[in-house]
Amino acid sequence: MTSEIIYEGNLRTKATHLKSGMQIISDAPVDNNGKGEAFSPTDTVATALASCLLTIMGITAERKAWNIVGAKASVNKIMSAQPRRISTIEITIEMPGSLDQKARSMLERVARNCPVAKSLHPDLSQKLIFQYNL
Repeated sequence: MTSEIIYEGNLRTKATHLKSGMQIISDAPVDNNGKGEAFSPTDTVATALASCLLTIMGITAERKAWNIVGAKASVNKIMSAQPRRISTIEITIEMPGSLDQKARSMLERVARNCPVAKSLHPDLSQKLIFQYNL
């Protein structure tokens, strides 16, 4: 098993990663009867996408001896009402240092093909913006 999630009441859950013991708290968002005091489950999905693409870019960068330490992803999740679901995830990736066009193309390709990106429904729009030399 990967994790265990406990419903704590008041629209809050606590997920525990069984191997490490690390925990994630989630709350329902304010616009869906919650307090919004932690990541909502849909926030976690959008954040997982950004984390996955940075991780897969990091794997590629390490293999190629490119330094992308400090790369940053900013996430914007857009919900639709009917049905209530994530309609769009916008991610801006700020890349430090200087990478040539070949490196940039490779990193962008692996990011767009990270496992989370390929696991999400094709109706969910994934908009990735890459910014370099910041």
